[in-house]
Amino acid sequence: MDHMLERESPSSRAVGNGAGVGGATPSPPSRIRRGATVVAALISCTAAVSCASAYGSAGSGAPSREPSPGSTASVAADPSSTRISTPRLPEPTGPQPVGTTSLYVKDTSRVDPWVPGAKARELMVSLWYPTRSRSGKRAPYMTAKESELILKGEEIPGVPYDALSRTRTNAFVDAEPAGRERGLPLVVLSPGFTEPRSSLTALAEELASRGYVVAGIDHTYESLATTFPDGRVATCVACEADKSQEFWNKVGRSRAADVSFVIEELTGANRKWKGASLIAPSRIAMAGQSAGGASAIAAMLKDTRIRAGIDMDGTTFAPIPDTGLSRPFLFLGTQAMHSPAGKDTTWDRDWAHLTGWKRWLVVTGAEHASFTDTALLVEQLGIHRNPGLSGERTVEITRSYVRAFFDLHLRHKPQPLLDKPSKRYPEVELCDAGRKTCA
Repeated sequence: MDHMLERESPSSRAVGNGAGVGGATPSPPSRIRRGATVVAALISCTAAVSCASAYGSAGSGAPSREPSPGSTASVAADPSSTRISTPRLPEPTGPQPVGTTSLYVKDTSRVDPWVPGAKARELMVSLWYPTRSRSGKRAPYMTAKESELILKGEEIPGVPYDALSRTRTNAFVDAEPAGRERGLPLVVLSPGFTEPRSSLTALAEELASRGYVVAGIDHTYESLATTFPDGRVATCVACEADKSQEFWNKVGRSRAADVSFVIEELTGANRKWKGASLIAPSRIAMAGQSAGGASAIAAMLKDTRIRAGIDMDGTTFAPIPDTGLSRPFLFLGTQAMHSPAGKDTTWDRDWAHLTGWKRWLVVTGAEHASFTDTALLVEQLGIHRNPGLSGERTVEITRSYVRAFFDLHLRHKPQPLLDKPSKRYPEVELCDAGRKTCA
């Protein structure tokens, strides 16, 4: 375990392979090059090139061993983009201010799936929630070290290594939670493989402003960088493994266990957060992007407390059993990859076994990373601009449809947006799996 964890201090800034970051830039660790998708997923999945989710191979539904060619090569900044030094997330649209805090939790009932020498599973969780406070310290998006590991892993030139850590968020650190006892639904968010929990911050802030508690999980040793309270930084051990079908099944099982443990820490007998009494334990749901979205099915099959789920552009793992999954589920993906009978056949396979309320939506012009903050941030940093759909627009679309789904199934509020095409969002198409069409 120790060789994959570092203690960060002002005088110690080694990356995962032990190389220093001052002076000459060292070659990025191979595990980071192989696994990095935070920026690569967007670069490699342009509007002109159809692609699988960052970890999946086109057509068969079996994940590939490596990212697509070119996805981790040096990428020049996009000269057509307007670069800003301080990226920012759009303000949430709900009526309530947003607070946030970080939790360190430790599951001593299992060894770590990626580092068996670790006798417990350590996780970092970000919570976003409604508050009454409209002032205070804005939450950092990530640490400078995490930004460095992510950008260095992608060999992105011309961008300061701390660029992502400068991102301006909208939530106030450790603000007092607001709400009535057992009155707030809980949504668990799971990011893509190698991506940090912060990559879904814009969505989390939106939901919190609408009265949800949101828990974003860093899946340790699957993320490029996870910082613990004592300064240790865990890097991506899982990136070193062969990406077989069994590997991705393991990802799904591990994430399902992570999600169940976090739910227990927030709603069980020994709750770890001071605002946990505000959570409604009968109104819990999950959403994720890429591997996180695929893991939503695995988590729901494992844990009946999860009442509804969303997969955002994730090629799914093991099939749903013949007994089916009867709780509400939403597929939300790219038109290029996830249309019915398209290049990824796993959604077609799983659709027949989703026996409850379900919808299949695709977004014209979207890229794999469009359902995260990444599209918006790399656009603002001048790294890449999607000619088909702006990052600002994809954040708006993602927020609107995810919010509508949870409002319907956790609050029982009718949502016509999910039943027919919308003039406000003409990019979003409702798919008919039987006819293999979307409109």
